[in-house]
Amino acid sequence: MPKPIKRHIALRPVSREHHHGLLLSWKIRQGLKQKVELKRIKKYTDWFWENHLQQHFEFEEEYMFPILGKGDKLIKRALREHARLRRLFNTPGRLGVNLSLLEEELVSHIRFEERELFEKIEKAATEEQLARIEKEHSHSDVGEWQDEFWE
Repeated sequence: MPKPIKRHIALRPVSREHHHGLLLSWKIRQGLKQKVELKRIKKYTDWFWENHLQQHFEFEEEYMFPILGKGDKLIKRALREHARLRRLFNTPGRLGVNLSLLEEELVSHIRFEERELFEKIEKAATEEQLARIEKEHSHSDVGEWQDEFWE
């Protein structure tokens, strides 16, 4: 079991959002395993994307990624993965395949950001940049979804 990562206080809310993304992946996996109607799962992933993850990506891209710059190889990878995940969330058709890919790729992306990218950003960021991240991040409650298909 990997040792928990101790984040700078300014980055903790963004890391907490990653936890919610991992829960999304778990819920998708549970729904697929239980053979829940794919449209029910997709309805939830659409809601999660529109109310949480889309804003999370935008926040990272606007306030965190510029700390390392567009030329950084980890930033390039993160942007490619964001683009791929956006497509998976927004592409109709092939529902089962897309949900499966979404579940796997979201977990992989979050692990990459937590274990590599955020570590590098944290080391490179000035106190002013960290303070700006903390100030600009709007703390959002994930909220509840009535159709708990994963139960």
